[in-house]
Amino acid sequence: MATSPHHIDPSTYLDDLLTQASPDLMRQMLQSFINQILSTQADQICGADYATTSEFRTNTRNGYRHRDLDTRVGTVDVAVPKLRSGS
Repeated sequence: MATSPHHIDPSTYLDDLLTQASPDLMRQMLQSFINQILSTQADQICGADYATTSEFRTNTRNGYRHRDLDTRVGTVDVAVPKLRSGS
């Protein structure tokens, strides 16, 4: 069985794109990814999504702390959610 001439291996394709990407793009992607993970963790700790009212909410958000994170692609501004106890 012959392989399709339009077959693309996703991991090879992504590796090629990332190799050619500028450091600014990599920093921006990493920053977005880290901030999304931190926001999702805060949602889980609070018991409700951001800006959502819920009877199961245990904490509330109280802004962000901005921290610099040094990485191989440069320094990234990470927004760490601040949580306030509901009690």
